[in-house]
Amino acid sequence: MNDGDTAGARSRGRWKQPLRFPALLPDRIIVGSARALLLLVIIGAMTGCGRERPSTVAAKPRADSAPAAAVQPVPDSTSGARPTIVFLGTSLTAGLGLDPDDAYPAMIQRKIDSAGLAFRVVNAGESGESSAGALRRVDWVLRGKPVMLVVETGANDGLRGQDPDSLRGNIESLLGRARADAPDAQLILAGMEALPNLGAVYARRFHAIYPAIAEKYKLPLIPFLLANVAGMDSLNQADGIHPNIKGERIVADNVWRVLGPLLKARH
Repeated sequence: MNDGDTAGARSRGRWKQPLRFPALLPDRIIVGSARALLLLVIIGAMTGCGRERPSTVAAKPRADSAPAAAVQPVPDSTSGARPTIVFLGTSLTAGLGLDPDDAYPAMIQRKIDSAGLAFRVVNAGESGESSAGALRRVDWVLRGKPVMLVVETGANDGLRGQDPDSLRGNIESLLGRARADAPDAQLILAGMEALPNLGAVYARRFHAIYPAIAEKYKLPLIPFLLANVAGMDSLNQADGIHPNIKGERIVADNVWRVLGPLLKARH
């Protein structure tokens, strides 16, 4: 994607006004070529065309990426170091477009340190990843035996209009593997919402996935990772999708409301 395309994506890919999920999702569906164009623009923005930055700790390398020897493994909680909390997620977790220290997992680390808690945050976000990709990576991520795994996935599935049933199946399979590989780890699920232009029916089906899974597996749920940030120009980068530093602070607060009490109870 060249600079001109990027500028176009930034202007067209934004949520134009604050979104209130899920109660006020509009019923109008964008159809035809306009819908297809919008989806392509948003997917490009979400996967970070021309702007991707490395995550603070490496996700499992892809076949076309640097060799594994160049990638730091997830720290092992059993090695005598501080117990680890792994954030498995997309570019929203990786902090696309920001310095890694400004991504919300790094802000969570500062909250942990300020509270005098002895935990280490690991950012295992990967830009452009779908729930299928997260499922493929989870075994590798869990090699470090974290005491907590925060799962943020589904944003890219929604942007691509993938079947919500497929998304649910991938998340449930991921959680099943996590419980098998790390039975003592606390699992936390971060909720996501679909863009309203995909239609009210799709948005309702998408929204229902996260509370249903949380109830089924008895998991703590972050209701919507981007609550009070999505659709707010002042809280997002130029692409209108990824939070800026101010937005990341709000995202960190959204996460801390669920994560903080759990960590304090473990300490």
